[in-house]
Amino acid sequence: MKNILLLFLLTVSFPALSQKWNTSIAEAKSIASKESKPIVLVFSGSDWCAPCIKLEKSVWQSEEFKKEANGNWVLVKADFPKKKNNTQSEELKAQNRALAEKYNKEGFFPLIVVLDKTGKVLGKTGFNSIKASEYISLIRSFLSK
Repeated sequence: MKNILLLFLLTVSFPALSQKWNTSIAEAKSIASKESKPIVLVFSGSDWCAPCIKLEKSVWQSEEFKKEANGNWVLVKADFPKKKNNTQSEELKAQNRALAEKYNKEGFFPLIVVLDKTGKVLGKTGFNSIKASEYISLIRSFLSK
């Protein structure tokens, strides 16, 4: 009985700690408009970009970032993997290329772009070897301009 209760508590608790990364900017704008939230767009090379991988582990997966993001931002990830086993659909590849053409013409990885609910750029940053709390502060600083 204890095992069943523990399993239930873990199942109920973990979804609250996860965050939703959208892949569609249109969907993200819709959510952002309804909830009056800004958008945090992340350009990543999840399987080849060392700073991207470090950000994923140290910032995006941190409980502190998850809590902040869930309550205050709409997240979008434009991933550009290179390994064969991480192949994306042609539709997703095209969608990510279109995002890059609009918001990441320089081709920087990682690139974090903070947008208002309509898609207007409020600020951009790249990789910084800083804590999750400092990334949160950096993102917030773009919102107060």
